[in-house]
Amino acid sequence: MGIDFAAEGLLDGLEGAAREARLELLEQLAAEGVALADLHAASRDGRLLFVGAERAMGGQARYSTREVGERVGVDPEFLVALRRAQGVPVPDVDAIVCSDTDVEAARIARWFLEAGIGEEQQLTVVRVIGRGMAQTAEALRTAALELVLEPGLSEAELTRRYADRVAGFMPMIGPMLEYMARLHLRQSVRTEAINAAERQAGALPGAREVTVCFADLVGFTRLGEQVAPDELGRVAHRLVELTAERLRGDARLVKTIGDAAMIVGPDTHVMLELALDLVDAADAEGEAFPQLRVGMAAGAALSRAGDWYGRPVNLASRVTAIARPGSVLATREVRDAAGEAYRWSSAGARSLKGVEGPVRLFRARRLARDEDAEAA
Repeated sequence: MGIDFAAEGLLDGLEGAAREARLELLEQLAAEGVALADLHAASRDGRLLFVGAERAMGGQARYSTREVGERVGVDPEFLVALRRAQGVPVPDVDAIVCSDTDVEAARIARWFLEAGIGEEQQLTVVRVIGRGMAQTAEALRTAALELVLEPGLSEAELTRRYADRVAGFMPMIGPMLEYMARLHLRQSVRTEAINAAERQAGALPGAREVTVCFADLVGFTRLGEQVAPDELGRVAHRLVELTAERLRGDARLVKTIGDAAMIVGPDTHVMLELALDLVDAADAEGEAFPQLRVGMAAGAALSRAGDWYGRPVNLASRVTAIARPGSVLATREVRDAAGEAYRWSSAGARSLKGVEGPVRLFRARRLARDEDAEAA
């Protein structure tokens, strides 16, 4: 006997065509083996349209975290810590929330432990990956929806199409992520040398002399009050594109923070060229695109878990906040390292929040063409 979805309250508030469409979707999901309790949960959470895709990704809840730990021989508390490190909700250890995918992930965690990668080391890596994977998952979700959405699709047909798309590209995600990990590991190996003292002590690389650059979209907060969220998102995404297109040498885009990008590199000249290029590129986008302001500082900083720490990071951030729109403002260390290849003007000594003592700042510009010729 079939389920009376109306009696179950799963059609409440729906009438006419909307009610018929929801009934078709519920009957389809029930025929595919989705339990009534899962239909209720998905309906409450507003994710009925994505239940098929969840199943395609091995997302059907079958086990508790405790059961997963017992199955693979891993402390359930460590599995809870791994989930927390990914930045997702942490349910009760006995709640039935884990799927076959979670079982496989727990086995991988055990393999890492057996290979000598300890719990704290794994948690550090997972925290970094989790920050990026949340954005990756959202981008993949949007891409799949753009491929299947058409005017007039029923809920059942949209669910089928979306689940089929997700099932189709899931086998490609693993190889793509593996390639990206290899690429970034190669880059890290090339740029993070270990000196003799560190090698002798068996220690991780310490602080390095680097130049840090923050590029900030001017008036981004105000723009958010004037345009739709999707347009604001396109502006922020365009900053990422402009930055990535101009990376060179060993300069690396470390992270983006809404309206700002952080770039770090060992070569001050390369970093300054990149900063000036970014300002020009933002201006070339036209009046609808905000101007950029860039702050730069150089000195010893430490790289850990995908981020950088130290005085030049703090300085560059503070300098950016007071830079003029369309300008590159730098500390004395940047000016001294870059030398006469640029035209410098003094911006005076400024007091910066959280920085001890006044800081001498300079605006950087490219030499005029006639000056370039004389220098050559």
